[in-house]
Amino acid sequence: MTPIVDRSIRVVLFTSGPTLEYGVKRFMVCLEQEPEIELVAVFCQTARWGWWAAVQDRWRRRGLLAIPLLLANAGGHLLRFLQRPRQEMSLSRQLKQVRGRLHTIPNIHAETVLAQIKQFDADLGLSYGSPILKPALFNLPRLGTLGIHHGKVPQYRGKKTAFWAMYNGEKTAGVTIQKINAGLDTGEIVQEGEVIIGGRTPGQVWQALEQVGLDLYVQAILQMKAGTAVLRPQTGPKGNLYRDPSLRDIFTLWARRAVR
Repeated sequence: MTPIVDRSIRVVLFTSGPTLEYGVKRFMVCLEQEPEIELVAVFCQTARWGWWAAVQDRWRRRGLLAIPLLLANAGGHLLRFLQRPRQEMSLSRQLKQVRGRLHTIPNIHAETVLAQIKQFDADLGLSYGSPILKPALFNLPRLGTLGIHHGKVPQYRGKKTAFWAMYNGEKTAGVTIQKINAGLDTGEIVQEGEVIIGGRTPGQVWQALEQVGLDLYVQAILQMKAGTAVLRPQTGPKGNLYRDPSLRDIFTLWARRAVR
């Protein structure tokens, strides 16, 4: 079969937030390390940039719950560095090579941004932690835009679906690579996987799910390049559209797992 793209596939990444999430950083490095993929630009929607902006943003969205969430996030960074300092320092070095391609903008759908993306002549768009994308943006790349959703579809749509899978007593948590459309987590499935929940903590489940998701995402990109991707419509009844868990929801999950 003749590849759809007979050179390195040019991709542009869409994300959001006052800082880059750890998973986004790892994904960027994965793209850089793959010789058949060329990361031409990263567009991050945010009103302000930096760690203090991240603190303020979390406080605005989550209120008092922001304090334990921020502490857990900082603790996670410290623990990762203590457990694997060489890998974390290597990640930081490799990210420096991408910094010049990172564009922070207040509105990812602005006409100036759309014009920039046209100039980059990207083959494929990629979404990781981005705001909801509109057709004017996700249809710009020649092959459309893929997105990662850490949840099984259509059963688990919306936010923090790995948490809600644990909350609902599921045996596994899923991750889906889909081709983005105008719906919310309703795109055609390119790749999907799952991890066993078992006796793992929410953090452990998330780490395992994130790694599976990264591997599947790169596979999906290469399949799109080669013309071997099989896009499947979502089947079955739609589940709830989940939201961020409240403090009560978090305590309830921990209490249930402590009893078990």
